[in-house]
Amino acid sequence: MVNFLKSLFSSPAPETPEEKAKKEQKKFDVLKYDGIRALNMRKVAYATRCLEEALNIQPDLEAMNYLFVAYNTAGETEKADELSARMVEFAPEDVNARLGRINMHFAHNRVKEVIQEGKKILELESESACGQKSNKVLAYFLLARAKTSLRDWLGAVADLTRAIELNPQYADAYLMRAEILLAMRQPQEALKDVEQAVTILPEEETAYLSRARVRLVLKDEEGACADWKRVLELNPFNEDAFLLVSQLLSKQGKLDEAITFMDEVLENNPTSARGFAERGRLKNAKGDKEGAMEDLKSSIELNPDSEIARRMNGQHSNFDNLYQGGIY
Repeated sequence: MVNFLKSLFSSPAPETPEEKAKKEQKKFDVLKYDGIRALNMRKVAYATRCLEEALNIQPDLEAMNYLFVAYNTAGETEKADELSARMVEFAPEDVNARLGRINMHFAHNRVKEVIQEGKKILELESESACGQKSNKVLAYFLLARAKTSLRDWLGAVADLTRAIELNPQYADAYLMRAEILLAMRQPQEALKDVEQAVTILPEEETAYLSRARVRLVLKDEEGACADWKRVLELNPFNEDAFLLVSQLLSKQGKLDEAITFMDEVLENNPTSARGFAERGRLKNAKGDKEGAMEDLKSSIELNPDSEIARRMNGQHSNFDNLYQGGIY
């Protein structure tokens, strides 16, 4: 009875620093892992609140990484940008934090900052006893991408060459180097790179599209057409590929073959506004005004905001001139 009365009228004992710290740590852990679970369940708003509250208690790189993903998922680019800067400041030797920062620099067109971060990553990986080759490869690739936007083509080619030396199976590096070599008017060298990319990625349509561009520069129209058709075997819905095949056949004077080809394409792509516009162009060139008009109407119905719809603007009298200068 005495002990009960004493406990009733006495103040609770104050928390020790250790007890307070333990309680805060528990609260942090609950918020952090609730946030991670919510993000994995795609409950982005709730995940963001949990992770923000957790980071108000204490800094934590893992929680920052998940919050960075949440911000980007929600399209909160400014918050993601600010957080990526905090992450680099909090963990200046963490390569993943710097890679996230590079993505933000690209998003905000801060190309010189990309180059600075890329060089820092290479420096960190060289100094680390367990540096990862994959990070160095990616750093060289990102440096090349930045230098390309600055038209430093020689510097970009050098960085891509270093990336390929570290990883000879890096198809994206071959494709980017081919694009640069093409811009530098070295199509034969570009062809070697795209051939290598096709070998590495025989089921990847991007590689065939790149090789087709190089083959066109080399006046190999049949080879380019074969690549576009291969793209359509891999992805029958690739509009760029079927439009390019049609336009090449048209250029070669094979209008009937082009129309037949577009008939087959539209059977597989009945909602392609660009496809109907292209077949209308071909029919118009053949003198089939009625068929061309029907395809044009279908194209505009499917995409009333297209350029060809704006050109038409409710007028049929200018149909013969509608396609002059190209429609894409």
